[in-house]
Amino acid sequence: MTLLKDGITLIHEHTTIDLSKVKNNPDCFLDCFDETVQEYKELYDLGVRNIVDVTANGMGRNVEYVNNVAAATGINILQATGFYKEPFLPDFVYTMSIEELADFMVSEIESGIDGGTTRAALIGEIGTSKDVFEPMERKVFEASVIAAKRTNTVISTHTSLGTLALEQASFFVENGIDPSRVIIGHQDLSGNLDQIKSLIDQGFNVAFDTIGKNNYFPDATRADFLFELQELGKLDFITLSLDITRKSNFKYQGGIGYTYLFTDFLPMLQKRGITEASIHKMLVENPQRIFGGQ
Repeated sequence: MTLLKDGITLIHEHTTIDLSKVKNNPDCFLDCFDETVQEYKELYDLGVRNIVDVTANGMGRNVEYVNNVAAATGINILQATGFYKEPFLPDFVYTMSIEELADFMVSEIESGIDGGTTRAALIGEIGTSKDVFEPMERKVFEASVIAAKRTNTVISTHTSLGTLALEQASFFVENGIDPSRVIIGHQDLSGNLDQIKSLIDQGFNVAFDTIGKNNYFPDATRADFLFELQELGKLDFITLSLDITRKSNFKYQGGIGYTYLFTDFLPMLQKRGITEASIHKMLVENPQRIFGGQ
């Protein structure tokens, strides 16, 4: 049985997030409830029925807030367990054992997050730092593998600017995780099409999940990459999202907003030669496959 409703799925988003204290930037706190509801309603009108919310413990995860947005908009929002990356890890990650961290995640998957009734639908986003797999990050990955095996839960990862994706993939393979149950994140920031092809060839799901962040990487090149992957028959493992994490990304502050993927990026893909069937595959079919059968 799938965890998703029929319709479009955005594979990597944050309904609310708070990285403001570590980053010393109030823009990195999504506490704009009314504006979020408005933009999610616009997404609903565009056919979005599911959002995979990868706000892990220590990132300002707020289950009640997310449930209230879901209730106000009709969008099915999957919530996550797990821990992000340095320096955003909760204090107890440093003191608990790997097994204790795994038990913590299993409890949130099987019983509920923060003692409530909302159960985590995935593990993520668990991350590695730029070009460095920090010891505490590896600890989180080891605990996540244990929890995923015990619960058959999807893992979603963060790669800092697309780095260490192949190292993450090797870790999962070495630890006996089915690649089809893993989403390797932020690969549209890697600028490395060979790396993306390698991940796909190994059976990993690959997220082009920072659509619209042209200050990091140009959407025109994202479109070029996706066209080449289409021509090679390699879109069966690609998913799309925007990863909006700042209030300044919202329309009310002059940002691109969540609808940018539909109003700007998809027309760019179509102009580049990406077919409707390919778009449907990335936004509907692939997420359904990933989250089916749990």
